[in-house]
Amino acid sequence: MHNALLVYPEYPPSHWGINHALEMLGARAAFPPLGLLTVAAMFPPEYDLRVVDMNVSPLKDSDLDWADMVFTSTMIVQKESLRKVIERCNHASIPVVAGGPHPTSFHQEIAGVDYFVLDEAEETFPQFLRDLDQGRAKAIYREPRKPDVTRTPIPRFDLIELRDYHAMCVQFSRGCPFDCEFCDIIKLYGRVPRTKSPQQVVEEFETLYRLGWRGNLFLVDDNFIGNQRDALNLLPAIAAWQQAHGYPFQLFTEASVNLARMDSVLDAMIEAGFNAVFLGIETPNPKALAITKKPQNISRREQDYLLNAVRKIQHKGMQVMGGFILGLDGDDEQVFDAQIQFIQEAGIPMALVGLLTALKGTDLYTRLQLENRLLDVPIGISGTALNFVPQMDPKTLIKGYLRVISTIYDPSLENYFERCLTLFKHLKPLPHMTPSLTGNALYLALMTVRRRLSPSQLPAYSRYIAKVSKDHSSMLLLAIRLAALGYHFEKLTRQQIALQEFEDFLAAELTAFHEAVLSPGTKEDLVDNRRKALLARVNSRHRSIPADFRFDADGIDDALAAFRSAVNEHADSTRLAAHG
Repeated sequence: MHNALLVYPEYPPSHWGINHALEMLGARAAFPPLGLLTVAAMFPPEYDLRVVDMNVSPLKDSDLDWADMVFTSTMIVQKESLRKVIERCNHASIPVVAGGPHPTSFHQEIAGVDYFVLDEAEETFPQFLRDLDQGRAKAIYREPRKPDVTRTPIPRFDLIELRDYHAMCVQFSRGCPFDCEFCDIIKLYGRVPRTKSPQQVVEEFETLYRLGWRGNLFLVDDNFIGNQRDALNLLPAIAAWQQAHGYPFQLFTEASVNLARMDSVLDAMIEAGFNAVFLGIETPNPKALAITKKPQNISRREQDYLLNAVRKIQHKGMQVMGGFILGLDGDDEQVFDAQIQFIQEAGIPMALVGLLTALKGTDLYTRLQLENRLLDVPIGISGTALNFVPQMDPKTLIKGYLRVISTIYDPSLENYFERCLTLFKHLKPLPHMTPSLTGNALYLALMTVRRRLSPSQLPAYSRYIAKVSKDHSSMLLLAIRLAALGYHFEKLTRQQIALQEFEDFLAAELTAFHEAVLSPGTKEDLVDNRRKALLARVNSRHRSIPADFRFDADGIDDALAAFRSAVNEHADSTRLAAHG
């Protein structure tokens, strides 16, 4: 028997991670490690398996003592946690196998891994295990073709505690027919969406149901309607299963904006139990959308196409979550107010706004490389790091980005709750998808959120709950859940701003010190006094950053170390000049 430890490294705080809301929502992590659980189903019986999701519980020495080999899967944002896992495994002389989207694109930059199983693993992973058993495993395995996902096994959901998670995950399709310039999905999974059969998906639903799961279920497709025909074949099967089981799952997924033009798909999704969809809206700026090859978000005949698309989906009964990007070519300084106005008017509470990143392997990366606009800046951790030279002034872009997120997630949550109310005004109630709570449970949920909000947020929260209770009482449970998520988004926003402001503070202080010590006639003892006072001031500011705002590789410690080194270098240069 071989002991295989499947380790899922930790995510830094993020919109999707809903880190600050998890306690209020009764969970320890947002989503399970679906990729690892799918790989777990590919092991032969002679392997004993354990899963450690570091977003739920830490990786302990006893886990490593048990393991004969460690298997990992990561996204780019998990790279720092992966690095630490690899170091611990190397120190314990445990072989490491790495796969997933991050190693697939960046394996040449990842040290300490014994074996890489890259791309999609349905065909190569069993071969790797056979080679390993025979002592002839290769260092790198690549999938020569896109595998047939109708042969993908049911993930081993039994290896995790379902109650630890806010939502379960099921995958129906891989790939997307669109060719958005900044997106790496088609590079990883292709432009011809491959789908599981309706029977496969229903079996995964049934597996989760038998294991006791009830609640949110995320169909993690990058574009659920990428293959419209197969989606329409699947939805009646899901609807029949949901009806037979009393709608135990509340479904949500990701799709392209042209979903709004597919009435038959929308109606089938509602019947199947979908109550939310994430759309890559990106920007209300048509020029930027055209440059980034996003034609599905543009209509020459319809001036307010994006807003109307959101409204159409809301009127059907699904909440729209939106992804937005700042820094696209074609953006100017008007884009910041345009983003704010669109998000508020559309009634999108969960608006995930980010700076553009040039991902390796994308058409954007290739174009910027040819234009000599790429920067050697690590990606995947800092929300304000640019790895390319934007058309807009970088400082203006970052300042505008921070203004957008601090407006839509303002400290009082006034703007956030206003968007929620706009949503409820347009969201069609779905009786078959409206879970209810008893009076005591509802009161407990209300107070759980209330206790976490700051005094400045309570007035807006109270008015919001009163308004929903009066005008949209059937949506009160959703309103409470959205309030918990609003708390997370606002705190995440303050976190990003605090970290960026600290780095800006260091830059300003270093400039002022440099100018002071280079002044003619500056005495050595005065320079030393200035240096000591400066370091004391900076250390005090560093300590003032809340502990729960810090995370691995947030860049603050590196920035502080570089600042101290620069200050000492300036002081030493002045001292040498004085003695010269």
